[in-house]
Amino acid sequence: MNSRTEQRIALISVHGDPAIEIGKEEAGGQNVYVRHVGEALAQLGWQVDMFTRKISPEQDTIVQHHPNCRTIRLEAGAVEFVPRDNLFAYLTEFVDNFLDFQRKNGVNYPLIHTNYWLSSWVGMRLKKIQGSKQVHTYHSLGAVKYNTIKTVPLIASTRLAVEKEVLETAERIVATSPQEKEHMRSLVSTKGDIDIIPCGTDIERFGCINRQAARVQLGLNPEDKVVMYVGRFDYRKGIETLVRAVAQSRFRGEKNLKLIIGGGSRPGQSDGMERERIEGIVAELGMSDFTIFPGRLSQDILPTYYAAADVCVVPSHYEPFGLVAIEAMASYTPVVASDVGGLQFTVVSEETGLLAPPQDEAAFAVAIDRILANPLWRDKLGQAARKRVETKFSWNGVAAQLSELYTQLLQPKVQEQEPVLLSS
Repeated sequence: MNSRTEQRIALISVHGDPAIEIGKEEAGGQNVYVRHVGEALAQLGWQVDMFTRKISPEQDTIVQHHPNCRTIRLEAGAVEFVPRDNLFAYLTEFVDNFLDFQRKNGVNYPLIHTNYWLSSWVGMRLKKIQGSKQVHTYHSLGAVKYNTIKTVPLIASTRLAVEKEVLETAERIVATSPQEKEHMRSLVSTKGDIDIIPCGTDIERFGCINRQAARVQLGLNPEDKVVMYVGRFDYRKGIETLVRAVAQSRFRGEKNLKLIIGGGSRPGQSDGMERERIEGIVAELGMSDFTIFPGRLSQDILPTYYAAADVCVVPSHYEPFGLVAIEAMASYTPVVASDVGGLQFTVVSEETGLLAPPQDEAAFAVAIDRILANPLWRDKLGQAARKRVETKFSWNGVAAQLSELYTQLLQPKVQEQEPVLLSS
């Protein structure tokens, strides 16, 4: 394929809007992934349309990010926010409006890259209707997730069936780590083609400010011992483990200990309720005087927070990849993370940070203290972390691997010809 400017691809992310502000309800790693992959593919010459669900009448229907890349918001159900576990009933309307968009605009997408199980159902329908080829990234596996929560939602059996079907029918599944691939094989299906292509991060934006300058900007002291979490307020993110670990820290009694818990929340939504629960635990443990809740951190200020921290903690109960970990690592900040899923791939324990058993607050306390107690080692871990991200996890590198995969899948198969028998 020589002229990619004529080659259109669709990225579908039904519940994760690539154009929305990161940190809002339902806006996290998946939104970042789709947006950056789309923009990086556009830089390579692909025509990229990213389809998501419209959740407010005030939202623009089309958002142009790059001459070759835009977000297109389709209606599916009422134009309002709907939690992802309640979206399945609206997917048929999403498919209908996708087909309608193609007809009205005279376009067709020979390849569709779907993200999360809801989008995979859309992709499988489009494959049946118009023969589109499908690439799929899970972002989260139901078979893993449901082992980590107490109350399994009603949609669980549907999700598990859809995740199995897409693994067995898509032209290619993209796993973001070897651990995620292993989970697909052991928990979902032994059938289907899987490639490992990691998530990426912006290595120019993260790591552009040093620790001292970052602390001046945020009003922190040079001698502060800063422990940071950033992400959604969600029970499965394990923020309670972090709070209880810091409560056990040997530095607890020192006036320069700071715990920053950054992330967006909306009052009344699950995100806001979890933040209130965490704030209650902080108050109960007598930690309010050194714990900071800065709220949603914009993409402009986020690199400064990462750079200011001595250690970034990712205490998730499970994480298929863990974008926060590589953002922190790109910022020269070592990571203490749960020893699960993709975090076992991104974080090299004792080299770029430390791994601890999930929900083990004592183990997290020890790991955090080891880094806080040794600034020279902290800096050595941070340098190694940055080098690992530069080598493996830049968005340009990720997009180049996806571009190669798409090109391979879109090449017409050469028909095998019957051998010609020459008569003697």
